[in-house]
Amino acid sequence: MDLKCALEECSMALNLFLNNKFSEALELLRPWSKDSMYHALGYSTILVMQAAMTFEHQDIQMGISTMKEALQTCQRFRKRSSVVESLSNLVSKQAVDQLSEEEMHAEICYAECLLQKAALTFVQTLMFEQSQYFDHNLKTKLDGRKWRITGVFCEGKLTPKTSIETVGRGTGEANLQEAESLLEPYLQKFPNGSIILFYAARIDILKGNFEKAQLRFQDCIAAQQEWKQIHHLCYWELMWCYTFQQDWLQAYRYADLLSKESRWSKAIYVFQKAAILCMLPEDDLKRTGENIVSLFRQVDGLKQRIAGKSIPTEKFAVRKARRYASSQPVKLILPALEMMYVWNGFAVVGKRADLTENLLVTIEKEEIALQNETNHNEYYMDDVCMLQLLKGLCLKHLGRLMQAELCFSKVIQSEKQIKYDSYLVPFTLYELGLLYKHQDEREKAIRYIETAKNNYKEYSMESRLHFRIHAALDSLKVSPASTP
Repeated sequence: MDLKCALEECSMALNLFLNNKFSEALELLRPWSKDSMYHALGYSTILVMQAAMTFEHQDIQMGISTMKEALQTCQRFRKRSSVVESLSNLVSKQAVDQLSEEEMHAEICYAECLLQKAALTFVQTLMFEQSQYFDHNLKTKLDGRKWRITGVFCEGKLTPKTSIETVGRGTGEANLQEAESLLEPYLQKFPNGSIILFYAARIDILKGNFEKAQLRFQDCIAAQQEWKQIHHLCYWELMWCYTFQQDWLQAYRYADLLSKESRWSKAIYVFQKAAILCMLPEDDLKRTGENIVSLFRQVDGLKQRIAGKSIPTEKFAVRKARRYASSQPVKLILPALEMMYVWNGFAVVGKRADLTENLLVTIEKEEIALQNETNHNEYYMDDVCMLQLLKGLCLKHLGRLMQAELCFSKVIQSEKQIKYDSYLVPFTLYELGLLYKHQDEREKAIRYIETAKNNYKEYSMESRLHFRIHAALDSLKVSPASTP
């Protein structure tokens, strides 16, 4: 099969995939998956996506195995060079003009396969930069013929997951206009494509259009029944949509579905369900028939290890749930809003002043109730500081920056009184740094963010905060590697 035929057939497979015909797409790609680089890339990409959605061990192993085979297939089409030449090319980024058209395609496919294999095995690779480099130059040399097929989208364009991933990492900054412009042609061509609808709904969320997002997620669920994992992704997003709006019964509905149907993280789902139930009025709670204490006590036994490592958010949930382990449980304070912060939800809901005001009202009511308690338990100051952090976030997004600064400062000043939630101080230092960045006080911003980075170790979700710190320092044009 020559390159032109391979590209045409893979484009057909892509159309099938984006029209929810996942099995048909695989069947079209499979026969040539060991003889054509694009068939190999397309076939393995679909299996990698499936593995990423199921998080099942056998699916992950299948994805890795298939991607290794794809790498071998792509390797056969790459330009042969000696070890010295390879090292030289890696440093100098060999001129694209020295490669044939087929070899350039092979470099792109090889780099894409490496990148996806790395994602599955939690290994980063320098080939990502090479992929971008070759993609840019390939499009130039081929005089506008844009053939690249990458993951979900084709035509040599970056996917909207780049206006989505920044928020997932915690920066809260994304080029939504670019994402929408990239997605629009696919919405026109595949109006019922579940993958496309999911991305469109995610963009709506990031814009604060939660009501519109909810409708699109429902359409996404109705669009296909073959990949139930896509339903689970929608349930997760719908749960957060309703959490942002404090529609706790609807949020509970989707948390409950996840805890019963999805195997990605039973510990997180059960904790999340219990956390949402904590927000319900007593009468509504009784109607659900759920027992909050029983749910929290299940969390520890549901935690898992992947590649010998615990999942940080699961470890966080287990630690928080321990307050319910004794014969006299100590209730968590606004656990659903605390988890919302863990998943960076305040950066999203902060785009809606009305919903942020509603969250602030909820937080301040809990603050007053906590202050009025006569017998303070051992978690009292931890709870006080957690509420101050959440309150400060709301105030920041509402533009009440001086009040937000006071809230963050209270947490930092109370550091020695915090007994269990040691994560609060470094995260608050980071948030205070962002507040100063917002006010164009660059030096103060860098100082507080670097203090969070350098002065605190071994606290909950440390790696998650370091992702956010890296992104923040990068936006301030500071290299994290250059800091002490």
